[in-house]
Amino acid sequence: MNYLENLKKIKEKYGDPFKEKVFPKESSIRGVLDNFSENKKTTLAGRVISKREHGKSSFAHIWDITGKIQIYAQFNVLKEKYELFKDLDIGDIIGVKGYLFKTKTGEPTVFVEDLRLLSKCLRILPEKWHGLKDIEVKYRQRYLDLIASPDARQVFLKRIEIIEFIRDFFKKLGYKEVETPLLHLIPGGARGTPFATYYQAIDTQVYLRIAPELYLKRLLVAGFDKIFEINKSFRNEGISARHSPEFTMLEAYCAYQDYEYMIKICEDLVSSLVERIHKSLRIEYQGKKIDFTPPWPRISFVEIFEKELGVFPSDSPEVVRKKLSEKLNISLKELSRSQIINLVEEWIERRLREEKPIFIVDFFSWMSPLAKTKKENPYVAERFELFIGGIEVANSYTELNDSIKQRENFEAQIKEEEGVKKIDEDFLLSLEYGMPPAAGLGIGIDRLIMLLLNQASIRDVIFFPLLRPPSK
Repeated sequence: MNYLENLKKIKEKYGDPFKEKVFPKESSIRGVLDNFSENKKTTLAGRVISKREHGKSSFAHIWDITGKIQIYAQFNVLKEKYELFKDLDIGDIIGVKGYLFKTKTGEPTVFVEDLRLLSKCLRILPEKWHGLKDIEVKYRQRYLDLIASPDARQVFLKRIEIIEFIRDFFKKLGYKEVETPLLHLIPGGARGTPFATYYQAIDTQVYLRIAPELYLKRLLVAGFDKIFEINKSFRNEGISARHSPEFTMLEAYCAYQDYEYMIKICEDLVSSLVERIHKSLRIEYQGKKIDFTPPWPRISFVEIFEKELGVFPSDSPEVVRKKLSEKLNISLKELSRSQIINLVEEWIERRLREEKPIFIVDFFSWMSPLAKTKKENPYVAERFELFIGGIEVANSYTELNDSIKQRENFEAQIKEEEGVKKIDEDFLLSLEYGMPPAAGLGIGIDRLIMLLLNQASIRDVIFFPLLRPPSK
């Protein structure tokens, strides 16, 4: 089918098919179907996905992101516009006005009394409406995937629902939604390699944020007791089934609470979200059954490493490197602080295959420079990570609010971790004015959605994942 020839024919017979500026529709297609009533007038718009011509009467289906509906056209009613109906191509976007009825087979249908061509499709849509088979095309041309695949549409409609649920959850608890800068003068708040760019107006190198944490804590200093941000953050690192250089995070902070409070928040948020999406607290992820019924078990990070690897909280980072290099047969030179943390996560993911979400609690303090330590043991930080199905989903601290100790931790981090070269002096200055005791929580939204919707790759829940440029 030559769509360009069809475009030429349409222009000659009916004028420019892109001339229409507005066509206010009364509802989505799903809204019409959910509130169907015989003889009810309606105004709809959508994409033509099928046509069946029968002389002076014809049927078609139009589609929008919410569903499809049949439309029925008669020459006696549409007159000259019936010829336009017959000239429509699959993929054209049209507007119709008419009334609702059911066919002899009981199918809800719009009897078309007026028709407008709103946009011309100039490419052949994917065949059979069963989705795209080429993964490269699926991710690079997500708009086609969403047109062609009902499963893909459901994933992204559910993604929207999940983010709305998370936002409402915190608002109902009295949290205020805030916004913090995307461009940072000094990257911080989390480990990771930043994307760097140059801000010409102020002649300065700036960075896409790794995390919003340090700015959100400034708002705690300012007097905001309960805040959250659903934010875009960036890591200039590799791409995998669980990692994307651009990702969506939730960060929430509550003054006058500790990480035990955030454990309860985590359980309540995720379990209620699972029940909302699945109408059950038991789901399956990639063949693994997971029970989200609270409370969830806890495992001590410290105990794991003492028993399994002979590593103790009081061991210096150098001693930890040596012990892990011997146990895991890795060259000492390859073990940076970040690599040790990555090894920890990989070790946990390989060994913890429980049927419930698991909190890994109480990390070595030198691994957690932004967290408070336990009163009874300064070598152990009040921190947890939440693992679901072996995947790390959330991270939380009892936040460090001692500016002197925070400076010491930053200075130690500079010595230990490659790539960390600057201290955020303005953040330390804000702490000197007094930050209340607080708990913070970070949740990887993309990973959580991937788990809840049983998707194998994080790219399947991101609308437009970053890909290499197409080969020429």
